[in-house]
Amino acid sequence: MKRMKILLLLFTAFAIQACSNNVVKKDPALKDVLQDKFLIGVALNTRQSSGKDTAAVRIVQEHFNAIVAENCMKSGELLKEKGRYDFSDADEFVKFGTDNNLTITGHCLIWHSQLPPWFCVDDNGENVSPEELKKRMKEHISTVVGRYKGVIKGWDVVNEAILEDGSYRKSKFYEILGEEFIPLAFQYAQEADPDAELYYNDYNEWYPKKRETVVRLINTLRDRGIRIDGIGMQAHVGMTNPTIEAYQETINDYVNAGVKVLVTEFDLSPLPEPRRMGGANLADREAYRKEIDPYTEGLPEDVMLAWNNRMMDFFNLFLKNSDHVLRVTMWGVSDGDSWKNNFPARGRTDYPLLFDRDHQPKAVVTQLIEQLSAGKDK
Repeated sequence: MKRMKILLLLFTAFAIQACSNNVVKKDPALKDVLQDKFLIGVALNTRQSSGKDTAAVRIVQEHFNAIVAENCMKSGELLKEKGRYDFSDADEFVKFGTDNNLTITGHCLIWHSQLPPWFCVDDNGENVSPEELKKRMKEHISTVVGRYKGVIKGWDVVNEAILEDGSYRKSKFYEILGEEFIPLAFQYAQEADPDAELYYNDYNEWYPKKRETVVRLINTLRDRGIRIDGIGMQAHVGMTNPTIEAYQETINDYVNAGVKVLVTEFDLSPLPEPRRMGGANLADREAYRKEIDPYTEGLPEDVMLAWNNRMMDFFNLFLKNSDHVLRVTMWGVSDGDSWKNNFPARGRTDYPLLFDRDHQPKAVVTQLIEQLSAGKDK
């Protein structure tokens, strides 16, 4: 009997050892190697947040720890009918985030685009009074932010309100309220959820005049006791513009102004940058289309290599500034999802994201993981 017990113990020990030897070690993912640096986020469309796009969901669950809605939380989507909110897609998006333990960003509260056509006008199509617009803004912000209070970490409160020359966009909000609409939006958001982080989000902020105005905005809010936690720097970048140096200068200016930086809407197009088209005849238009859509059958190897190196340059820039960068968010899961496929012409074939049309990681993903796993953070 004693001998049988010893044999049984030995057999159990060998079995445990055999099982442990057969365990397949999971390769590190982007969120694993970046966990001490910044959040790595991604924008989701409704097919993804609903779980229907299973290939994209797998990538999100494996590699990302933060999400933002591509469209379903914009005012035009929430308020398709005057006076009636439809939160079905937004609720589904937030549930996807909570179910998968992802940090959730709300995008966006006040934006001149994708705005309900009635929001800033009366029944006759005339601009509403300043007091009426303030009322509508506060009601919208309080309703949306209040619904997700304590669940959504931060909000893009105002989006794309300043132009490259430093002037304010002549939106309906600006026409009726002037520059005041931005402090009011931040005030209303702060009141709706005092614990949520509040961001201003814009593109092309490496233009000096534009970022000067953003810095003045930061100081104005602070002087009035209104909180602003970060600036979202949209990173719809190309192969030559902006320079890494210009992006670094912009980060420096915002850090010196006392806020954190969020790299938002990040994609890198390897295609030729659009130019203003001259003629209107069909031959000119077809030539222009071929010019801006040259890689319909896939990227040449040298172009892919250049793209990979440029993407690594940007990630190394973000890593260098990781003390000041809260989050880096890709604007789409894979190349096939990208809005760039339809800009500036529909049907364009672009390759701006970290995962290809077959939902496979590009070389830069492996390179970044290997670099950080080896402790070679630049």
